[in-house]
Formats: sequence, C-alpha cells, structure tokens
Amino acid sequence: MTNKTEHKPIVWRLYLIFFVMLLCVVAVFWKLTSLHVLQKDFLQGQGDARTIRTEPLSANRGMITDRNGEPLAVSTPVKSIWVNPKEISQELRDIEILAFELQMESQVLAANIAANADKEFLFVKRRMSPAEADRVLALGIDGVYSRQEYQRYYPQGEIAAHVVGFTNVDDSGQEGLELAYDEWLQGVPGRQQVMKDRRGRVIKELDTLAPAQPGQDLELSIDFRIQNHAYKELKSEYMLRGARSASVVVMDVATGEVLAMVNQPSYNPNNRSTITDFSALRNRAVTDLVEPGSTVKAFTVAAALESGMFTPETLVDTSPGRIRVGRDYVTDATTRAINHGMLTVQGVITKSSNVGATKLALAIGHEPLRNLLERVGFGTDTGTGFPGERSGVLPNHRIWHDIETATLSYGYGLSVSALQLASAYTTLVGGGIKKPVSMLKVQPDALASMPTERVLSETISRNVMAALETVVDKERGGGATAANVPFYSVAGKTGTAHVVGASGYESNVYNSLFVGYAPASDPRIVVVIIMNEPSGREHYGSQVAAPLFSKIVTGAMRILNVTPDRLDDAQLLKLSAL
Repeated sequence: MTNKTEHKPIVWRLYLIFFVMLLCVVAVFWKLTSLHVLQKDFLQGQGDARTIRTEPLSANRGMITDRNGEPLAVSTPVKSIWVNPKEISQELRDIEILAFELQMESQVLAANIAANADKEFLFVKRRMSPAEADRVLALGIDGVYSRQEYQRYYPQGEIAAHVVGFTNVDDSGQEGLELAYDEWLQGVPGRQQVMKDRRGRVIKELDTLAPAQPGQDLELSIDFRIQNHAYKELKSEYMLRGARSASVVVMDVATGEVLAMVNQPSYNPNNRSTITDFSALRNRAVTDLVEPGSTVKAFTVAAALESGMFTPETLVDTSPGRIRVGRDYVTDATTRAINHGMLTVQGVITKSSNVGATKLALAIGHEPLRNLLERVGFGTDTGTGFPGERSGVLPNHRIWHDIETATLSYGYGLSVSALQLASAYTTLVGGGIKKPVSMLKVQPDALASMPTERVLSETISRNVMAALETVVDKERGGGATAANVPFYSVAGKTGTAHVVGASGYESNVYNSLFVGYAPASDPRIVVVIIMNEPSGREHYGSQVAAPLFSKIVTGAMRILNVTPDRLDDAQLLKLSAL
C-alpha cells in the first residue's frame, strides 16, 4: 500500500511535464506558422524597412562655358558627412575622434548633435573629397553616414567671377549668371533603393526608382581669351592708378554679344572665405552707375544733326571758352577756360568742347536730345536679366531749365552703367541699328531673326563716327592719341567727370572714361573703360583710360584675327619682319 501511494504523485507530475512540453511545442509551431504564413508580408515589409532604404541621387548641375567651349563652371563629385543624432554614439571619445577627423571642435560638434537630438538627419561636414569622407566612415562610429553631392568649381577663378557668379553650399545660384539661369542649370534629383547593414553602409544597390537628370549647359557670349586679356590689362592699370574701382566691357558690334566683362576689385569664387570687402562681389559693369561725362557728346552731336539745324561743317563759336547759362557758367576745362574759338560741329567732338555741346543742345532744345538718348538705351536696362542690373537715370524734368539741358549735353545730370554705355555706342557705330544685348552666345542661324530697331539714320551715324576718328588723330587736333593701336584704325571719345561727394561735386576727384571701337573702317568691337577715382596727378580719360583701350584692343584684334586696315610703308615693313 505504501509503495503504490508514493508512485501516484510521481506519474502525475510526469504527465504534467509532458503536457507542458507539448503546449510549448504547439506554441512554437503556431508562432512559426504565424510568422511564416499569416504575418509573412507584414514582417517582410518591416524587415525591408530596416534594411532597404530609398536614397536620393544628386543631380549634376549644368556646365557653363565660354563661346568656344572653354569651361567656366563645372561640377565635381564630393561627399558630405551626416549623422543620425538618435543613433550616433554618445561616448565622448567617439565624438572627439569624429571631430578630429572632420577638423572640428569636439565641443561644438557635441553641442550641435545634442541640440538636434530629436532629429534623424544632421549634416556635420559638407563637400569633402571622397577619400576624406571614406576615412571618416572607416572609423566605424554608429550613426555616421555619407551622401554624394556635387560641388561647383570655377577653373578661371577671379577672371570670370563677376560674370559667372557662384553657388551656395546647396548648389543653388547666388550671384551672376549662376543665379540668373539657376533653374536652367539645376538638375532634377533622382531616387534609388539600396540595402544597408546595421551601420548604415550600403551593401547593395537594388533599383533606380527615378534617375537623376543633369542640368542643362549654358554657353556664354564671353570669349575667354579676350576676357583673360582684358582682365590682366585692367588689373595692371587699376593697381598702377590706385583707383577705387574699374570696369571694362567689350561688345561685338555685329551681334550685340558681350565678349568680355571684367571688374576690379575681383575675388576668387573657389575660396570666398578670404573675402573681406563684400563690395568686390558686385559686377560693377552692370550694377554701378556713373555720370558719363563727355562720352555723351557724340549723341549730342547726333541729335543736333538729326534736328536738321546743323551739318558737320556748321560753325559754332566757343569763344572765349566759357558761356553763361542762367546763373551758372559752362567752361571748356575743369580748372580754367580754354578758348577753342570757332569749331565745326565735328570739331565740338574733336576738342570735346562743353561750350560747343551746350550751344548745340540749347539750340535744339532738351526734348530732341533726351529723346535720342532714350532711343539708344539710356535710362533703361539692357535686358540681359543679369542680377542687380540697374537701368541708370535719364532725367525727365517737369520743367527744364537751360542749365539742365546744358549739363545733359556734356554728360552730367544722368547716370549709366558700363554695359549701357557699350550698348549705346554699339548702336551708334552699328549704323544706328539697336540690337539686343546678349550675355549668351548668339547662334549664327539666329542672327537673321534677331529683333532689331533703327533708332538713328545711317548717314548721321557715319557723320558722328567720322568725328570720333578725329579724337585720336593728333594731326586733326585730337587729344586722345594714346588710344591708337598699331596697324589698326580706331576711334572713340574720352570722358572725365567730377565725382559727387557729401557736399556736391568734388573738385579733385574724378572718374576717367574712354569709349572706342576698332577697326574704325569696319567696326568689330566696342570697348568701354571706366576707371573710378584714380589717384595721382593724371585723371583725364585721355591719360588714364585711353592707353588701356589701346592695350586691350591690340590683344583683341590679334585674338579675333582681324585683318589690319592701317598700314603705311614703314608699318608694312615692320609687320613683314615679325
């Protein structure tokens, strides 16, 4: 009895254990069945969500080139390091190692990560070379990843900086044509599926959901050979003269294309961290305005001829070198009156007579003069769409006083940009036909359909051009002989304008200008030079700007392979010896 009683609890316990084990087996079997059959799709999706990621594909920004295909702005592949603040190791040692590799202050990096602890994405270093980024990833720190991007590089540096501009860290245009044509240049980012390991490293590219579409290229009208030449000559003269700033514009007469546009001071778009004077970022040729001074006299004479009251041979008495207009006096010099006596209308340009220009303007009235200035483009922007371009000021007084008409005739009381002045002279020497100004290359097949407008008769245009030739001819009384170019005929007009200060015009501060074209017999290019506030004793346009015109045109004629049109026997002998 005793033995049987003792064995009954033991059997019962065994059955209980077997039953529990059976339940466990059934539970495991049921769980496996549930995972592999009933919840398969859900779990597969959750697994993929933790290993398969959709990554952005950066789009390559379009290239900017000059008219001959020379690269002015290109995009190079780089990598940016980012972290997931929720994943990254909070160990101070890891943060210090990461900061050291990124050349950052560890305290700054740690504080930045802590401040964004609720986020899953934080850039910590942008635009690193792929090799540098790979070294960071090789540290194996949790939550540290990389993303491929593109960085803009400007092969020509400061030479083309003001035209091309630059982009920001997100590759969006900020200045120049990078900004003006940002939408055109920007690509469309794509998307791809990748498989990552637990450290976030890509172990397999699965599928491209949407390919990245690169931006479109932009072909400029700029000829980098002329741009480079003009920049070097301008910089040299700018430093020699100790000027506040300076600009040069070279324009194609036949097409209205800008072949060169350079300024001083400039900057290196590849390293903007060194910029201390942010005014250097301005493209002064389109944003800065000056009173054009005597360069306007060509249009004053054109308006006089257009009125029918004058011919190129009509005599104008400029004696005794000054004239009273209302309560003011107009003189033919900045310091003392110079008596040019009787001048022809053409001679008013040759001698740059303020008195002669005043008499012409007062004779025809303000309206014909202002109308002509407006027709050639003063007071309106050139339509290039360049960021920050200013339209200048062309006065339109409700009541015109004689002194206002007089000062307008010799380039005071209005303001223009270098590009505007180049456009106006291109119209003048282009037979009186106004063409749209273009910063982009004009294709040959588009020339015939180019919208043009005749704003001045060809006869008057040629009469004024003949007068402009005398300005550089010493034998005919011209004073800008420094503008002459060996083997080529040139023509142009000087300008010297007082600068407005806090209490009116400064007596000893000037802007020096020269506008000219070459060859004079068949104009190919117009060149505008503005030297703002040169220091030293020389300040006249004939002394400061005219010699620079000669240097720039000498190089441009060679670059454009223009046939010389002014060769005497001695020059022929010299040329044949080269």
